[in-house]
Amino acid sequence: MPVTLMWEAKAAPGRGAELLAWARARSLDPAPDRRETFTAPGDRVLVLTWWPTDTPDLPQLPSPPAALLARPPHHWRFTPVPN
Repeated sequence: MPVTLMWEAKAAPGRGAELLAWARARSLDPAPDRRETFTAPGDRVLVLTWWPTDTPDLPQLPSPPAALLARPPHHWRFTPVPN
């Protein structure tokens, strides 16, 4: 079954652009089928990755340097449901 991984972090004050650049520069091995990066108010950065299978060892973005963060990143795993 396919899976979507979500990674979300809130930047330290004034560090949103740096956190976004950090997230965009991180590669995953193996690469996901699809990857999208978003920003949100409050200097939040969100990365969604889509994978063909739900296995426990899928790569996820690591934690950025602590100086870039207002709090530790959040990670969630989603699986699709039939419509």
